[in-house]
Amino acid sequence: MIYFIADTHFGHANVIKMCNRPYPDIETMNAELIAAWNRRVTGNDTVYILGDMFFRCNNPEPILKHLKGKKHLVLGNHDGSWMTKGDFSHYFASINNYLEVSDGTRGMTLCHYPLLSWKHAKTTYMIHGHIHANTDMDFWPLLKARDHVLNAGVDVNGYQPVTFDELLENNIAFKTNH
Repeated sequence: MIYFIADTHFGHANVIKMCNRPYPDIETMNAELIAAWNRRVTGNDTVYILGDMFFRCNNPEPILKHLKGKKHLVLGNHDGSWMTKGDFSHYFASINNYLEVSDGTRGMTLCHYPLLSWKHAKTTYMIHGHIHANTDMDFWPLLKARDHVLNAGVDVNGYQPVTFDELLENNIAFKTNH
């Protein structure tokens, strides 16, 4: 199975308040995000992480050790801070700034930042993170109007890794309600 997730922000206490996450504190958020991840993902599954996995996390290694699956990290704006604290590359099958993949049925462009234009935009999907559930940006109407631009952020996907079909369904619901 292939899963997508973005903007977990493990270790970032302020994200709870900023994004109105349903957790009382950072310890609970970290534990519940790990549990949700591992309820879905097995050791043989592939997980594409669309950036901002950690932020202000003093020790990412215990969390990385607990997360199942073959992890592919697409770097976000906050990933540089935690990646300088050690060599964590062995926890990832790949680390990229941008990635083009296929699940055998559809092509996907993966980037932390939402793109309005990408290679084969008429026939492939753009999967991103970065914006959480924010609809206040001036470019939100443009993202909303594009059916092939999908937000993998936990804040719109039930705080768990999701399949492509779930990602599509969650984004349709989110865009319809916002």
